[in-house]
Amino acid sequence: MRFADVIGHEDLKRMLAKGVDEGRVSHAQLFSGRPGSGPLPLALAYAQYVNCTDRRDGDSCGVCPSCVKMSALAHPDLHFVFPVNSPKGSGGSQKPLSDTFLPQWRETVASTGGYFDEQQWYGAINIENQQGIISRNEADEIIRKLSFKPFEARNKVMIIWLPEKMRTEAANTILKILEEPWEKTLFIMVSESPEKLLPTIISRTQEVAVPVIGTGAMEAWLSENYGIAASDLHGMARLSGGDILEARRLASGQRESNEEYFDLFTSLMRLSYNDRHMELLEWADGVASMGREQQKKFLEYSIRMLRESYMMNAGMSGITYLWGGELDFCKKFSPFIGNHNIERLVSEIELAIRHIGQNGNPRIIFPHFALSVSKLIVRI
Repeated sequence: MRFADVIGHEDLKRMLAKGVDEGRVSHAQLFSGRPGSGPLPLALAYAQYVNCTDRRDGDSCGVCPSCVKMSALAHPDLHFVFPVNSPKGSGGSQKPLSDTFLPQWRETVASTGGYFDEQQWYGAINIENQQGIISRNEADEIIRKLSFKPFEARNKVMIIWLPEKMRTEAANTILKILEEPWEKTLFIMVSESPEKLLPTIISRTQEVAVPVIGTGAMEAWLSENYGIAASDLHGMARLSGGDILEARRLASGQRESNEEYFDLFTSLMRLSYNDRHMELLEWADGVASMGREQQKKFLEYSIRMLRESYMMNAGMSGITYLWGGELDFCKKFSPFIGNHNIERLVSEIELAIRHIGQNGNPRIIFPHFALSVSKLIVRI
């Protein structure tokens, strides 16, 4: 992947290329940002630029042997680690390693351009209802691979996608190599939630914060890829919030992918408002039967809806990102979300997300969550 293939971020791409050209390449880097803003495509383009043998005009050439192999994610000096797990029914007693899923990884990156999220990845490897992990065995494999000299490239490159999924023992295993890496070794971590990493990991990396994609770049991408009418471009780019994944859903007419979460959210709020506690317990039982990643996605969606409602209540509708049924609901719901409850509501959701991430029992988590929320949604 070349920098030219990365959507937007022109200043950031120039900065990264300039650092390589001037010989300022930190051995351990942390690319952080939302999946839809492009931290993974940027990391891939950066790795290709570092090892390109004919760089030109601030980008890799794309045609030298190194670039061809890097683009195919098949270079012998390019290694990947990402969260995995054993698909249900596979009967495997030992957790698999990333190499087991390299074909699916290459296919997913090729088909999405590197713009995909954790849930999409789990779908690609058939573990939608499980959590991916990066195990201690994976960390041992990292050290084994990097102990060899480069086969062809200037540098060995290890890209770790979602390092926050590392078990504590795995993170501790790679700390030493992060601090004192072998010569010609480049670590690139691509994180959606860097705050979940061990502080000792963060302190050993140079962070590259990847912001959301600018409106102009998003408009150009939507026009080129979807032929969106000029009159609709700005509104759709703005609604996407600088996120390619959301822009795809909007442009493909797939906004209904959030309909299940929307229905769950509105049901929760209406039942809470009317003090329908027995029905709230039935609601909680339904959510508890979902997969853990779906549960987390729903909770994250709920935070967004509360944020938009709060902004509307505060008189800042101009910077909300709503349309259709979401907009209609939040217009009516927003008076009930204000300074008196927004922080506590978000705290309850964040607590539920943490408990789900720690493998808590959802049939305990969600009844408590639903009843806690009901106390905070009061008649005015």
